[in-house]
Amino acid sequence: MQDCIFCKISKGEIPCDKIYEDEISLAFLDINPVNLGHALVIPKEHFQNIYDLPENIATHLIKIAKKIGIALKKIGSDGTNITTNNGEAAGQIIFHSHIHVIPRFINDNLSHWPTKKYKEGEVKKIIKKITQAL
Repeated sequence: MQDCIFCKISKGEIPCDKIYEDEISLAFLDINPVNLGHALVIPKEHFQNIYDLPENIATHLIKIAKKIGIALKKIGSDGTNITTNNGEAAGQIIFHSHIHVIPRFINDNLSHWPTKKYKEGEVKKIIKKITQAL
């Protein structure tokens, strides 16, 4: 992808604050961090999101995200959010698959997303739809 900022970063055309690199992936600090140390783990090859990301690469990326999460814990975070946004409705802004590794702290005042309750009979309907789609 010629206009993909993450492709340009992975090719070295745009600088980043790199924290990890191997033949498959690159990890660097987010330029707009939720908390200091917020990292992004990307495949060097372009994939739009998790839906077209090959399983072997997805597995590799989560292993790197875990390593970074452990490192963040060693340097003082109380926990991490390891997440990926897939599609515009989910908040994906850069359409190059990536994993956020966000250090969390007990009193960082970040809220979690709101929850909902299932109505009577909805659980079985949703389970049926999902299992049929699988």
